[in-house]
Amino acid sequence: MLQISICDDNLDELTNMVRLINLYSASKNLSCEHAVFPNGFELVSALEKGKRFDIYCLDIIMPGFTGIDVAKEIRAFDKTAPILFFTSSPEFALESYSVKAINYVLKPISKEKLFFTFDELLEQLHSKKEEDSVIVKSSEGLQKILISNLAFAEVLGRSVLYHLRSGRVVECTEPFSAVCDKLLRHTCFIKPHRSYLVNMQYIDTVENHRLTLQSLSSVPIAQGKAREIRQQYLSYQMERE
Repeated sequence: MLQISICDDNLDELTNMVRLINLYSASKNLSCEHAVFPNGFELVSALEKGKRFDIYCLDIIMPGFTGIDVAKEIRAFDKTAPILFFTSSPEFALESYSVKAINYVLKPISKEKLFFTFDELLEQLHSKKEEDSVIVKSSEGLQKILISNLAFAEVLGRSVLYHLRSGRVVECTEPFSAVCDKLLRHTCFIKPHRSYLVNMQYIDTVENHRLTLQSLSSVPIAQGKAREIRQQYLSYQMERE
């Protein structure tokens, strides 16, 4: 189920967007729900209450709280969700990139424009989902592990243990070098020790000899690598800002 938010202070534009998105989802046999917001304040209020969306469709020129302002608030809650700007003016195109908007579409929004934009967006989302996972072979068979669910991996004897954020551990028999090749392609992973790979989004503290994760698990840092690990972690956090 795809969750879409639509924010526009113009009721006619809001109604048109809902109509076009309904047409699109029907034509693609896509399961989705949408929520409409007549101003940015109501959308941000929903986010503050814990509501999240897979896609954000924002008008830019809105009184009091512009679409750019709303997008900055969204990024405080969600660094990666696609933001689509729909606007009558091209003057904010450059500023839209500061909040990592995925597209910038000029009004009026026609069926052709919206269908083309959403086709591109869903293709990117599909590709991202494929990239952000690994397939592993355990005693239970082939399993797909989402990168966002993987806290760390370690080698123990001839086994590789994948520690998921839920606390579940998936045990596989495969060369750790192959695991390193797969996971280090993702910029969120570091190798603090020859036997461990850690997803930096789950790091709580970096000390001289160990990493403490949000789950309170402890991962050793190899002798002499603490400075390098701190720098990698700092760079990762700065890129996410």
